[in-house]
Parts: sequence; C-alpha cells; structure tokens
Amino acid sequence: MNLKQLTKIDPEIAKLIQEEAKRQHDVLEMIPSENYASSAVLEAVGSVLANKYSEGYPKKRYYQGNRYIDEIELLAIERAKKLFKVPHVNVQPYSGSPANAEIYLAVMKPGDVLMGLTLSFGGHLTHGSPVSMSGTIYKGIQYDFGKTGRIDFDELGKLAKKYKPKVIVASTTAYPRKLDFKEFGRVADSVGAYLLADISHIVGLVLAGCHPDPVPYAHIIMTTTHKTIRGPRGAMIMVTDKGLKKDPDLAKKIDRWVFPGLQGGPHDHVTAGIAVCLKEATRPSFKKCQEQTIRNCQVLAQELIKHDFNLVTGGTDNHLLLIDTHNKGINGRLLAEGIEEAGIVLNRNWVPNDEAPPFFPNGIRLGTPALSTRGMKEKEMKKVADWLNRAVAEMQTFPVDYQEWTAAAYGKNKDSEGRKKLDKKFHDCLHKSRKLKQIALEIKNLCRKFPVPGIDY
Repeated sequence: MNLKQLTKIDPEIAKLIQEEAKRQHDVLEMIPSENYASSAVLEAVGSVLANKYSEGYPKKRYYQGNRYIDEIELLAIERAKKLFKVPHVNVQPYSGSPANAEIYLAVMKPGDVLMGLTLSFGGHLTHGSPVSMSGTIYKGIQYDFGKTGRIDFDELGKLAKKYKPKVIVASTTAYPRKLDFKEFGRVADSVGAYLLADISHIVGLVLAGCHPDPVPYAHIIMTTTHKTIRGPRGAMIMVTDKGLKKDPDLAKKIDRWVFPGLQGGPHDHVTAGIAVCLKEATRPSFKKCQEQTIRNCQVLAQELIKHDFNLVTGGTDNHLLLIDTHNKGINGRLLAEGIEEAGIVLNRNWVPNDEAPPFFPNGIRLGTPALSTRGMKEKEMKKVADWLNRAVAEMQTFPVDYQEWTAAAYGKNKDSEGRKKLDKKFHDCLHKSRKLKQIALEIKNLCRKFPVPGIDY
C-alpha cells in the first residue's frame, strides 16, 4: 500500500488510511456484506480512470476522449455476459440501491405493487420497505417465513394472487438458507410479475456453483460487486433471455433509467475494477474460496450451537449466520459493540418477530466471506466460535442491568437519558475488561498469519 505522495500532500488523510488498514488487518471482519478486494482491483480503482467523464454508453458518449474507456466497459460487459450466461448487462450502476431503483422505474409506475421479504426476516430496505423509496413510491407488500423458518411459497403464492405485484424480489440480506429461484419463478409467472433476483450477497456462491442459479427463472438480475465476488463498490443489472421474451425492450428501458434517468457519468475506475474481479472469478482459486466460505460458515454454526447460541433457521447453507440474542440476555446492539472490543467485527440485526426497533435489534449477523478470502479454514472457525462465546460470557458478568437497559431503550416507558447512562456504564466495563483485551490480542496474533489483500504487513 503505497501512500508516498498522499503522505506528502495530506498526512492527516494518509494516517487515517494507514490506521484503517491496520484495523482491517488486526481484526476478524465478519460482516457478511463485506470482503476484501484484490490488489489488482484496488490498483484499477485507484488509477487515472478516475479522471475521466463518460456520460452515455460505449460508442455513444457525450464527451470526447473515451476510446479506451469504451474498451474497458465493453470488456466488463462481455465478461459478465459470458460468466452469467445472459444476453444483456449494464455495468454502470453506482451501487445496489440505485440499481434496484433503476429497475423499478423501468418496469413499474408509481403505486404499482412491489413484493419483497420483510425487513425483520432478512429483507432489504429497497425491496419494498415503507421507510425506503421502494415502499413509498410503490405499494410494498412484504412476505416472510413460514412455520418451518423458511420462505413459504404457498403463502407467497396466495399473497401474489391477492395483490397482483408487478415485481417480486427474490433476495435477502440476512437469510442463511438457499433461495429457491425456481419456486420464485413459478409464483411470479402465475401472476404475470417480473421476477427480480437481487443476488448481491450470494453472487460469488452462484458463480462457483455453490448456490442455485437464478438465470433460468428470473427476468432481471441485480448484483453488487463488492461482496462475495470481491470487487469494487459498484453494481450490475442483467437481463435474461426470459426477461427479453417477456418484453423485447426490457434491456433498453433499464439502460435508459440508468442513464440518463437516474445517473450521470459512470465511475470508470469502478468499471475497470468490476472487469478485473469478473476475470478473477473465472479462476479455480475463486471457486475454492467460495466453497470454503460455506464450509467455514457451517462449521462456525455447529460450534456456536454447542455454545448455546440461537441460530435463526437452526443453521446455514450459505455464507452467513443470524443469531437471535434473546437467550443471552443482552441486546444485539450491545453485543455487537462488545464483540468488536474483542476484535471481531459483525453487525446488529433484526431477527424474525423482533419486538425491538431496528436501532436496538435483538440479533447479530455475521459471516465468513472475508475470513475465507484471508485463507482461514475450519480450524480457525472453531477458534472464532470460542472467542465469541468467551466475549459474550464476559459481558454477562458486567454489573449492568440489561433488562433495565432494554426497558429504557424501547420499553413502554422508555427513557433515553437513562439508557445513555447505562450505555456509559456498559462501555466503561468494555474498556476495562482484561478478558476482552486478551481475546483481541489472541485474534491479532492469528491475523498475522493471514494477510489481507492489498495491505502490506
């Protein structure tokens, strides 16, 4: 990581970047939507391509000087089309949320029905949540799990027949099971809806053959490029043969809403990074890492169950775990903050039927993509489970009344000032805890054996 010029020009920013690099190196990054881009991707993103403006599409730009930019974008498109086996790809979306918005604008009118998974059951804000534009401009109808703790397609079918959605979204951000795209396709076809497969989380698993492929069943596929596919922070929208059969102009409609509908010039340096990660995804080592990601997650699940962690759906068959924290007696927000003090970075998360507000959820979400990218395997996952158990056990000994905290945070007589006082008491205990510091040291020692791509240590 060469910051020679930056250090000369802006030592403050250089120092902060160096500190962030050190943080990434010394902790276990377990937020399942995070991963490490390769050194090659980072070089592309940090290149002179950031200087260029390229409104429009290849060979149809509104600015001169795009000869090589056109070649880069066309290369990214062709690589994606070949990898995913789809006839059309747009690589210009800035990120996943605007990409979903561009899709909705292309195929729906304000007030049309959009069906997606309920937020507390693992859905995403852009899949029809009422606090998002997707549930404000459109009528968001939410589906959730059945009695088995899995998506109930009989209930999904009944909802679809009742509300006649224009778009059904097959996607999650915190669902630890495989998505049955064939069943989603059946339901969508039964009511004439578009099926959008948002595979942002699982794209790497899909490409490696570790997860069912949505291409035969979906009309439109969206994915971000910075999660399991290990690229830069961007997104792609793909139209399938099934989508073009439903509407021959579907690709053109989506392209128009990407530009000029919602975006200006594409981020050419990100497009290059996407092209690089797509090439890297063809390597045997990529497939092996995706397979290891799942094995790691399953071993971690088994070990956590031994330590009496309550896993939503009872386990996992993908890259993530969702833990209901009720039985540990500590709110998910506090657990996430305390576990970070011990050197493990994950995130607070809603769990099914959570009675708490989203800022104080009773769950934590974690996954194994980043650890697997670093080369960690089953042996290390057993250590991670032990560290998690030790960290939670330590927090359970703190002289903090967690029930009082819960009542103050979101009870009938909630007391924000009282909750802040308890927060301070909790954090004072965190910072003084020798046991948490010891775990963090053990983790730091482990991390030295597993370099982070793009960070020289």
